[in-house]
Amino acid sequence: MAKARDLRSDFNGLALRQLARRTKDSAQARRLLALAEVYDGGSRSVAARIGGVTLQSVRDWVLRFNAQGPEGLIDLVQWIYGEFGISLDETTVGRELKAMGYRKLSARPRHHAQNEHAVEDFKKNSLPSWRRSARASGRTQT
Repeated sequence: MAKARDLRSDFNGLALRQLARRTKDSAQARRLLALAEVYDGGSRSVAARIGGVTLQSVRDWVLRFNAQGPEGLIDLVQWIYGEFGISLDETTVGRELKAMGYRKLSARPRHHAQNEHAVEDFKKNSLPSWRRSARASGRTQT
């Protein structure tokens, strides 16, 4: 398993909590609070619970935070406003991105108690519920 990527050294948990208190973007505040937990020695699993996301999302936040600082954790809508001075609703941005061919990626749903080995065993041992027709198999009825 790969080692978790370290956070940049020019911030700490207290500084991120202060930034979270001042920001107007609630999503950015949630991300800052989650990363503050990591700075304070908490696990990434706890940070994911604080942020309400998966460990992969926390890893993405760390990469963006390390590259761009707190501004890297701002929503796309906020970025569009800051970059172009255009105020758009989140649904409008989503609709336009969809029209451009982008798709929202989401994990395939899975029951929390699903046993992966049992699923594989079931797949291997299940017989198909269909049969070939006599005509398709080359046999004819006499």
